[in-house]
Amino acid sequence: MPIAKVNGQSINYSDSGGGGTAIIFSHGFLMDLSMFDSQVEALKDEYRCIAWDERGFGETPVDGSFTYWDSADDAVSLLDHLGVESAVFAGMSQGGFLSLRAALSHPDRVSGIVMIDSESAAFTEEQIEGYGAMFSQWQVDGPLGELGETVAGMIIGDPEISKEWIMKWEARDRAALREPAETLLFRDDVTDRIGEISCPVLIIHGEDDQAIPMEAAEDLESRLSDCRGLVRVPGAAHAPNMTHPAIVNEAISNFLAEL
Repeated sequence: MPIAKVNGQSINYSDSGGGGTAIIFSHGFLMDLSMFDSQVEALKDEYRCIAWDERGFGETPVDGSFTYWDSADDAVSLLDHLGVESAVFAGMSQGGFLSLRAALSHPDRVSGIVMIDSESAAFTEEQIEGYGAMFSQWQVDGPLGELGETVAGMIIGDPEISKEWIMKWEARDRAALREPAETLLFRDDVTDRIGEISCPVLIIHGEDDQAIPMEAAEDLESRLSDCRGLVRVPGAAHAPNMTHPAIVNEAISNFLAEL
């Protein structure tokens, strides 16, 4: 895949090309751009689908501490590199964190947002302690065994898909998780700024999500000035775009057709 040297980073990405509306897909924590393969395949004939590996994941290295505001700048710089003036930002979990920040810091570049199992809030102290301990154990013991199965169950839920990702995680450099984990744990809360976002937003959320509960999606819906709906995905955990692609793809397609 091509590498974009932008914003001081070496960003691995894919680009379907074409003249349709651009969509930039931003993955969740521990994942990479391939988690959106089903969406790209379904939409690439009509839309320009761009997917990228965020800092510390997939084939994009991390070289120091960063914030989700930096990640938002990475995404916009990638659009600059590709000559794209504006795009719909589709983000799952941490991909949604950066998409909200892109809309706040670069409103002219974000024509719409698809939030997949994401939120605007920061972690509580209890969550920081719990997830921090889990990430520390991950860096020592790796994802094979009970820890990886627990994390995969929380994110994905589907045992067969989970096996594939656990093996991917095992092949990665555990040390590279430190900076991305700190970014996730200590992110800022942008809830009070959601009213500043004026572009259309679609929310998609798994009904069985244990990482970010449905209440967070409902709260986000209530704060947005132009929310085009909250699509609840029955039986889905934290990554419904992978486990329930038909529902997610239809929702995204309908949203894009309205823009």
